[in-house]
Amino acid sequence: MKLTTDQKRFLEQWMDFLKIPSVSADPIHKKDVTQGAEWVKSALLNAGCPHAEIIQTPGHPIVYGEYLLDPSLPTVLVYGHYDVQPADPIDLWDNPPFEPVIKNTAIHPDGAVFARGSCDDKGQMFMHIKAFEVMLSKGSLACNIKFMIEGEEEVGSDNLEDFVKTNKEKLACDIILISDTGMIAQDQPSITTGLRGLSYMEVTITGPNRDLHSGLYGGSVQNPINVLCKMISQLRDENKKITIPGFYEDVIELSTEERAEMDKAPLDLEEFKNSIGIDAIEGEKGFNTEERRSIRPTLDVNGIWGGYTGEGAKTVIPSKAHAKISMRLVPDQDWHQISEQFTDYFKSIAPAGVEVEVITHHGGYAYVTPIETIGYKAAHQAYLETFGKAPIPKRGGGSIPIVPMFEKELGVKSILMGFGLDSDAIHSPNEHYGIFNFFKGIETIPKFYKNYIKLWNQNKSD
Repeated sequence: MKLTTDQKRFLEQWMDFLKIPSVSADPIHKKDVTQGAEWVKSALLNAGCPHAEIIQTPGHPIVYGEYLLDPSLPTVLVYGHYDVQPADPIDLWDNPPFEPVIKNTAIHPDGAVFARGSCDDKGQMFMHIKAFEVMLSKGSLACNIKFMIEGEEEVGSDNLEDFVKTNKEKLACDIILISDTGMIAQDQPSITTGLRGLSYMEVTITGPNRDLHSGLYGGSVQNPINVLCKMISQLRDENKKITIPGFYEDVIELSTEERAEMDKAPLDLEEFKNSIGIDAIEGEKGFNTEERRSIRPTLDVNGIWGGYTGEGAKTVIPSKAHAKISMRLVPDQDWHQISEQFTDYFKSIAPAGVEVEVITHHGGYAYVTPIETIGYKAAHQAYLETFGKAPIPKRGGGSIPIVPMFEKELGVKSILMGFGLDSDAIHSPNEHYGIFNFFKGIETIPKFYKNYIKLWNQNKSD
């Protein structure tokens, strides 16, 4: 892939950005997160924003920038985040996670940048800044743009809702544009029209008041790890349905016709299995793999620990065992209610001899974008122009809790224009983002603006 002078500059800037270990979950990286915010502010100013600022919150800062062309024109608010997931486990990375390298792969023959945050979300967010710069340089920008780039998305966006509520006038817009999702393949674009909600829990099982000698006490007291494993196994039945009472009460069942439309999205099961190194799939009975990943709720253990995990042997019955458990939710499921239902049920299945503590970390609601809106139509046309193929509307399996919050507080819809691939290993070792995808995003985003203002003017005249 031959790059222009500007593309080479964009690539170098992107890789410099990736060197900042802006891990929001780890207090040791607090200064790095601040550095990430400062970098984004500078990037906005250098791209042509006449105004950009860092706004402090009780947590990590938010970066705001704006280019207000004409108050009579529509305003697009670009949302993204500059914080990243922790890089652990470090030993599974082929290169240091904050020392980006370019490698060719079978999926990315033009090369991909390997680094934490390369796709989620530094690379995809940075596309919007560069697309803005391109539009300014060509004189093609025809509406107002605001940027709101936060530093806490990977830890639940705890302070974003308060920020939005107290800055509604500042953030007033006609539509929100987000690239924090993916597409089906490099030769088949898609637009995410739905996101699942989330309820994230942590549980602790406490048995004896200290770790015990397994020879002296084994077989006579409850082992918290054994108990935790059994309790977790009771959260799903043999058909992989979640057993929490009331869990499915508000789940919307899609019609046969809607499911048939979803099936139009290509999914090669063998390729899917090979891509993650498994030889069999599993999931809720009565649904296919793509449906299980998008329109059905799930429950998964994200981490489990307790007892002795060091080198060699230490024969103990642990005092405590812990697990982090997340549930992906679908439209109409209330994450607060689900969290309460989980707590009540999990405590109810605990045996005598242990104590149970359940903590709700964070959550969010599911979201659906109608395909009849001018925002969706503008995105559809933009992908069609750059890829030469119509994008497929696709429900996503992930969660962006702030998206339904934006609609509630700002009264506008969000358009999810993702350019990543499932194989990009976000949240995992060796995260990467294709150079082709990065520049295709920068090419496609300006066409969204062109089509959006065209449709907006048509609606206005009608």
